[in-house]
Parts: sequence; C-alpha cells; structure tokens
Amino acid sequence: MGAMMEKDAPARPERAVRMGLLARASLTELKAHLEPLGVEAQAVRGPETGLVMLRGRIGGGGNAFNLGEATVTRATVRLATGEIGHGQRLGTDREATRLSAIADALAEAGRHEAAISALLRAVEERVATEAARQAEETAATRVDFFTMVRGED
Repeated sequence: MGAMMEKDAPARPERAVRMGLLARASLTELKAHLEPLGVEAQAVRGPETGLVMLRGRIGGGGNAFNLGEATVTRATVRLATGEIGHGQRLGTDREATRLSAIADALAEAGRHEAAISALLRAVEERVATEAARQAEETAATRVDFFTMVRGED
C-alpha cells in the first residue's frame, strides 16, 4: 500500500491544477474541445446542485465566521474503459460540470492528451487575460495619497 501511495503522490498537484482549470472552463470551451472526441460516459453521481457554507476569518487569521452560502454543482462519471472523473464548479451549469468530469476522466486515463492539454491551455490563457484586464481596471482607479509637510510646522 505504501508503494501505491508514493506512486500517486506526484500526480496530486497536477490533478489539483487541472481540476481548478476545469472548474473555470466555460461551456463553450469544454464543448469545442471535447465534443469532437465523441467520448461517452456513464453518470455515477449527478450532476447535482447544492449549497456549501463559505467560512471567513477576521483579519485573515482571527476567529472563523460563516460568510454565507454558495451554489455549487458536482458530477462524477465513468468512461467505458473504467476511469472515473470528477467535476465541480460554482453555479448551476450542469452540462459544463458533466463535461469537466469527462475531461478529468480522460486525463486520468491518459487518453486524448492533446485535446485535454489544448483545453487546459485555452482556459489558462483566458483566465490570465481576464486577471490582467481586471488588474488594469483596478490600477486605473488607484489613488496614491501622500502627505505634504509645510515648512512652518
């Protein structure tokens, strides 16, 4: 069992990054990259929508408090070859969640690597572009305050 855990350990960060990108993928991006593959998957769970409690901390490290609830959708699928994939995202887009789970299963199976890599690159580029645009918009509204000292005080 220890050898099995060692084998799986290096793949976890890669999967975490992939799952994060798939959660941000738009339905259009997912369809464009996955529909041409014609992959069929059986639903194991969902897609189903529910709520999760968001928790915060005062000052980032203080006492925890309930901030509110967020709507999330999750799905688990099984490919015909037996690989299992999971998808989850904020919101209620069940089809995008199902396609994310299929992409995860394909990545776990090591199949259609070019299509999955292209999908992940497209999502990563879009997310980076949106973050840069938002940073520019924020910087445009930034006000730099300074103190002027008068000589007689």
